[in-house]
Amino acid sequence: MAKVSKTSKTAKKITKKVRAPKALKASKAAKRAKGPKAAKTSAAPRIKGTPWKTDKWFVSPWNYEPEVVKQFKFPPAKDIKIHDITLRDGEQQAGIAYSLEDKLRIARALAEAGVHRIETGMPAVSKVDEAAIKEIVQANFGPDIFAFSRCMVSDVKLAKECGVKGVVVEIPSSEHIIKHAYGWDLQKAIDLSIEATLLCKELGLYTVWFPIDASRADLNWFLDLIEEISTKGHMDALAVVDTFGGISPHAVPYLIKKIRERVKKPLEPHFHDDFGMGVANTLMALACGCTVAHTTVTGIGERAGNAAMEELVLALLTMYGIDIGIKTEKFYSLSKLVRELSCTTIPSNRPIVGETLLSVESGIVASWVRRCRAENPLELGPFIPSLVGQNPVEIVMGKSSGIDCVAEWLERMNADASLEQREAIVLKVKEASIQKKGLLTQEEFKKIYDSVAHG
Repeated sequence: MAKVSKTSKTAKKITKKVRAPKALKASKAAKRAKGPKAAKTSAAPRIKGTPWKTDKWFVSPWNYEPEVVKQFKFPPAKDIKIHDITLRDGEQQAGIAYSLEDKLRIARALAEAGVHRIETGMPAVSKVDEAAIKEIVQANFGPDIFAFSRCMVSDVKLAKECGVKGVVVEIPSSEHIIKHAYGWDLQKAIDLSIEATLLCKELGLYTVWFPIDASRADLNWFLDLIEEISTKGHMDALAVVDTFGGISPHAVPYLIKKIRERVKKPLEPHFHDDFGMGVANTLMALACGCTVAHTTVTGIGERAGNAAMEELVLALLTMYGIDIGIKTEKFYSLSKLVRELSCTTIPSNRPIVGETLLSVESGIVASWVRRCRAENPLELGPFIPSLVGQNPVEIVMGKSSGIDCVAEWLERMNADASLEQREAIVLKVKEASIQKKGLLTQEEFKKIYDSVAHG
């Protein structure tokens, strides 16, 4: 292995302020592998036979306006990959602890959903993690298998012994976190990175160099750092890491542009969700030509979590017309499995996979459901439930319910009531729901019905 120099120009750089972001350069939008073409003019778009409305989804036609899509530099759909980090970064969420069997079940489910790469964990964390990684490799589910390691020779060797195809090698990259969180001098981060990444190359591991806290680093220091590692060390790809979720979507294109001026490597966005921007930032990075997105199932992960895989993939498919081959109909069951094995809960109305996402309580919306669900289901939401494996739209009974909700539930009971009786039932339903502070069960509704209809 090559020796690492004791001094470095990068370590001596004086910090400078980052300039304001520049506008994205115009480019052609990526087209979906299958399906109709986007509108070619800025005139009022046609609805029938257009990518914003299919038999499975209906989103805004303005997503496909030429003035919008000319900014995009998406790679071809076949080149965009999901690098799932549920088993590593996801497990770093406080309180999550996967067994070997848990990891195997999740890896199998990810493979069945069509995920391209799985980061299976850090073998140095525990013997269970090491054994799980080895078993997932041996199971050969289909996706490329990666391990995660620190920039340490021992970690890299252990990853190689697990039989993985690639390794994500981390190192702190902002001066302040190197000094304050790690207690290192700057040169140590450089030396460790060069030594570890050269070993990765020697061992034939596909190497993703992972600079922690890149988005809060001084830009000039960071750019000098990645250039030095790419020339004196080794990387097959560079992770663009927003460890604390602090970069805005509009800053992402600027950062990608500056990185590309110094390093000609594939870029892999890894964005956290502390400000709820993980998916938006990842979309921006892909629109700038990045090819591999780091995501977790339902956004689990350290602190506020990571970019949610299902939200990213569905947005690419419906809002950008980019089908990357993921089986979206697996999303709901995959999320339920991960939540079950993680012992975690989510808001019931969480996008795509929430348990009550497609429950309708409002009387007004219930009337829409009754009119549209058979022939015009996309008047009820932006996608049909089966697209993501969800349960059908359901009318529930609560404080916001109205006459149409009552009509629906009476039909379920094969019962009837006059208009006057239905109005009385609505009032009693509202009172009961307020008292209960929740939705009513079928049994509770029947008692109200009996009290009104039969005195």
